[in-house]
Amino acid sequence: MAETRPATPLLDRVHSPSDLKGLSDRELHQLADELRAETISAVSVTGGHLGAGLGVVELTVALHAVFDTPRDKLIWDVSHQCYPHKILTGRRDRIRTLRMEGGLSGFTKRSESPFDPFGAAHSSTSISAALGFAMAADLGGDPGDGIAVIGDGSMSAGMAFEAMNNAGALKKRLFVVLNDNEMSIAPPVGALSSYLSRLYAETPVQDLKEVAKGFVSLLPSALQEGAKRAKDMLKGMAIGGTLFEALGFTYIGPIDGHDLDQLLPILRTLKARATGPVLIHVLTKKGKGYGPAENSPDRGHARAKFDVITGEQKKTPSNAPSYTKVFAESLIREAERDDKIVGITAAMPDGTGLDLFARHFPRRTFDVGIAEQHAVTFAAGLAAGGMKPFCALYSTFLQRGYDQVVHDVAIQRLPVRFAIDRAGLVGADGATHAGSFDIGFLANLPGMVVMAAADEAELRHMVATAVAHDEGPIAFRFPRGEGMGVELPADGTPLQIGKGRILREGARVAILSFGTRMAEVLKAAESLSARGLAPTVADARFAKPLDRDLILRLCREHEALICVEEGAVGGFGSHVAQLLADEGVFDRGFKFRSMVLPDTFIDQASPEAMYSIAGMDAPQIEAKVLNVLGIASIPQRA
Repeated sequence: MAETRPATPLLDRVHSPSDLKGLSDRELHQLADELRAETISAVSVTGGHLGAGLGVVELTVALHAVFDTPRDKLIWDVSHQCYPHKILTGRRDRIRTLRMEGGLSGFTKRSESPFDPFGAAHSSTSISAALGFAMAADLGGDPGDGIAVIGDGSMSAGMAFEAMNNAGALKKRLFVVLNDNEMSIAPPVGALSSYLSRLYAETPVQDLKEVAKGFVSLLPSALQEGAKRAKDMLKGMAIGGTLFEALGFTYIGPIDGHDLDQLLPILRTLKARATGPVLIHVLTKKGKGYGPAENSPDRGHARAKFDVITGEQKKTPSNAPSYTKVFAESLIREAERDDKIVGITAAMPDGTGLDLFARHFPRRTFDVGIAEQHAVTFAAGLAAGGMKPFCALYSTFLQRGYDQVVHDVAIQRLPVRFAIDRAGLVGADGATHAGSFDIGFLANLPGMVVMAAADEAELRHMVATAVAHDEGPIAFRFPRGEGMGVELPADGTPLQIGKGRILREGARVAILSFGTRMAEVLKAAESLSARGLAPTVADARFAKPLDRDLILRLCREHEALICVEEGAVGGFGSHVAQLLADEGVFDRGFKFRSMVLPDTFIDQASPEAMYSIAGMDAPQIEAKVLNVLGIASIPQRA
């Protein structure tokens, strides 16, 4: 069924934010409605982060209508909320290529448009970057204001407060828009917020704090006490005005982020009059204006393609469970027998499977917010206190807690269990979310055990292995998506630390795989066997400690060894090469090759296409075997 696109007569006239300058406020209301319809239509075709973008439609229109982008630097944090922004900034003709190979990124991207001054696919970076732009302008660099739009979840990370502390001390003109889409008090303070907004818009910015303090006396006496309580509640919240003002910011809000009649006059006033750092607190709703997104548990966070009318997602059915689900179910089984097991995640309970764990063990599940550094050290404290913490993070997010992994976990040899989801290339989210580096940065640490599952059954065994390992930190990695469809054991069995396994016996060449490239290795082995060159295939299981006996045996019994891993240079293959060099294996002319991710960031595509680009699919593994043996080609047997 062909896509039916919404009628957007006003949006059709907008090719750049400069086109918004000639529109009346009434027309900007219509433009917001059309922009919301276009966003829903586009994401129904491409899939992607729907709810976040729908929540900032009016805010996007207001910011571009008031400020002078790209001269003014507008930074979205996290930038999965940027789809409406992309539509307004000259990319509407490509919006239905979102997250596809060769298409638009699902996040802001400097190389894509001058309207994307800073990429922000991870959270809590926007205020630091906007302050950098503000200081650069002050020092003679690019002119324009720095504007950070940061979600309330992103504001939970320490980096955001580090930046605000610095910005308050520098006292430079800077705009921080706190997009608060989870405040339960938004409906009851709507009228009060609207009243405050009118006062703010009519007052010089340096007097805004005094207006906020004194507005209660202007209300009818019957309303004064209730209004004062509401304002005190807002100003006294942990993320409310008092804290921000203590950091040196002028606090404006709360403002209804879906009401252009509030947003436009306030932003115009601030643009004209602000002299120092300002925080504008807007209240929004994820998925605003689209029922299926508003009513979903995650407010339409990350969706597959869907039917616009019903909201039903068009997911390809699979007989194999996802690796994430296998991890969660395995951890639940172990936790039923061991009450010391606890789960920790950093604002990704659904993505890591800990939402399933939490249903069974709510008191033993901790979502610490977008705060990976804290998550790691919190886990270290739990381990030191006698618990068995499983710190479940995406590989790309674990990077943010690396100092804590080294200083707080590894040096103290604390038995923190790291469950590393999204290992390897992840598809539509692209380079920012690829789990490329964890093998290298973990396997370099003394005393760290690093495992990778070849399939979902191995993952179940690795969860059991992590539970049983109390001698120090241990990590196991697994990819996004469905498993191989292998039979799952009812319970995991702890593996012997540092021992791999032989899956196929062959001759001349051995392929040693670490992780789920094993499926491609086995395809390559089948093809080679059909040509009369059957390789030995082994599953390393461990990158640290290496299975020295297995590796040296493979070297003794074969002409060549090829290592395959879903990680960057400096990981598993590098450790194997170091072992072979130390043992003098290369002195006798032994041939060794390591297949790793290339030394480049690979843009979004399907995972299959990304691994083909990386040179790590079955045909390229087969070609590597032939090359290392000096064989041009071998004809297929009849």
